[in-house]
Amino acid sequence: MDIQINNRVIGLKHPTYFIADIAANHDGDLGRAKLLIRLAKEAGADAAKFQHFQAPKIVSDYGFSHMNSKVSHQAKWKKSVTEVYAAASVSQSWTPVLKEECDKVGIDFFTSPYDYDSIEHVNPYVPAFKAGSGEIDWIEALEHMASKGKPMIIACGASDIADVQRAVRAILKINPQLCLMQCNTNYTADPGNYDHLHLNVLKTFAAMYPDITLGLSDHTHALAPILGAVALGARMIERHFTDSNDREGPDHKFAMNPDSWAKMVEETRLLERALGSSDKFIADNEQETKIVQRRCLRAARDIQAGEVFTREMIDVLRPATPGAIKPHEIENVIGTKALRDFKYGQELRWTDLG
Repeated sequence: MDIQINNRVIGLKHPTYFIADIAANHDGDLGRAKLLIRLAKEAGADAAKFQHFQAPKIVSDYGFSHMNSKVSHQAKWKKSVTEVYAAASVSQSWTPVLKEECDKVGIDFFTSPYDYDSIEHVNPYVPAFKAGSGEIDWIEALEHMASKGKPMIIACGASDIADVQRAVRAILKINPQLCLMQCNTNYTADPGNYDHLHLNVLKTFAAMYPDITLGLSDHTHALAPILGAVALGARMIERHFTDSNDREGPDHKFAMNPDSWAKMVEETRLLERALGSSDKFIADNEQETKIVQRRCLRAARDIQAGEVFTREMIDVLRPATPGAIKPHEIENVIGTKALRDFKYGQELRWTDLG
């Protein structure tokens, strides 16, 4: 089924919906957050998304401080994991300001809440709930979001099909408005990440869940994954957004900037036009080339009325003059009689054969 977010319907027969995940790229500055909202709108995003969490309720300082070393994208962080999360958090006092800015520029306001208090706090402000990949097996939190009756969006990076089935089943029992996003949660911006996107999983999701909307949450830079996902049926795209990939911070390196974002939207809109209909028919702009490129049956020499057609008397040549006999009917012409004279090269019509 299609889902609706504010005035936008999202589904296979509708334009792709783009979510600019600003996330931590505000760098702790409300003014920057508002600037990124405006830039996202100008670049063609449909929604600007943030993340609401409180560091002690999303990460364990004990847990990360007792790991042997930082791993993956965290290896380059200069501060502790807890300190980075604390700096990246969105103050609850910002929420109405961010929502007001989104309303002012005409873009949907999103945020991903990562604890129960944040879920309750953002509920009056968001038109839908987005659950990040890390929440996929926290079923009670997913159920709590789903119970709010708003569209649910869930990414499924770093999970297997059993994780996905468990989460989808739990949400659909409560709320049928669901978008399931294929995702890979390697945030290193390494070129090798393209080998791990597995967009073909969207085919599996489409077969398993024909009635839910599909999407892609992606952390690479190229256009190919987005265009491929849309071609495979994704109609919601989420990528991180920044004004500059050179800034310090956990999310800037793998984010898109305004220019690359605008190009992504532009190319996707062209793809949507090109995808067109699943029916095969002669397109409106082919009506003339249908005549000049295809062939019809023509007299291979001057033919007198009363002659009986043999194969040698018939040429198959362009143009396919309207009303002329088509090449696939040639066997039916052999053995018929000419009811009139034909000049060499003249098209054959059924009304002139007997």
